Amino acid sequence: MTGRRGPAALVPAPAARRLTQLFTGLVLYAVSIALLVHPGLGTMPWDVLSQGVARRTGLSLGTVIVLTSVLVLLCWIPLRQRPGLGTVANVVVIGALVDPALALMDAWLPDPGMPVRIALAAAGIVTNALATGLYVGAGLGPGPRDGLMTGLVRRTGRPVALVRTSIEVVVVLTGVALGGTFGPATIAYALLVGPLVGVVLPRTTIAAPAPEPAREPAVTRASDPA
Repeated sequence: MTGRRGPAALVPAPAARRLTQLFTGLVLYAVSIALLVHPGLGTMPWDVLSQGVARRTGLSLGTVIVLTSVLVLLCWIPLRQRPGLGTVANVVVIGALVDPALALMDAWLPDPGMPVRIALAAAGIVTNALATGLYVGAGLGPGPRDGLMTGLVRRTGRPVALVRTSIEVVVVLTGVALGGTFGPATIAYALLVGPLVGVVLPRTTIAAPAPEPAREPAVTRASDPA
């Protein structure tokens, strides 16, 4: 019967691999945020905004990331973007794990020297690229910010690079005005993460299952008259 949506419609085959890859990527993404935030050398553009809001409101960074993600998802409505399982998991998992990851960083490395800070930021950029390749390659829906970008590209017809750069310039400037940290790691992230994801994503993308061949209806032929 048509019109039913079973588990296969929500998570295409191979489901176990897609889910494992999705959640591994999201956990690593939360870790990458902590690796970039803790050294204080600047962080990825959207987290400059989240930092600024957190410092103005007193909310934790993880809470602000969740609230920002929800607001961005509301912007999907006029763009007619449809979230997937990965979209929802992105908001919940990353938002829930960022604060514990930052607390661990504070406990393990309360006052790192400059060489360690640089190493942490570099590790954060590489980890973020790997995480992005894993969760995007799972094919279960984009994150809120990626969906905003692709929706605007589709609606405006503008190039991806122009739309993404415009969004990130706006969020960085707003974040800095609110007290977020912009620094060399922010610039390094902007320059390096795209090429790194380009290396990772072809190796982590799970191909869509091949469609089942259509069955030809049986044809009943009447017997010729005697």
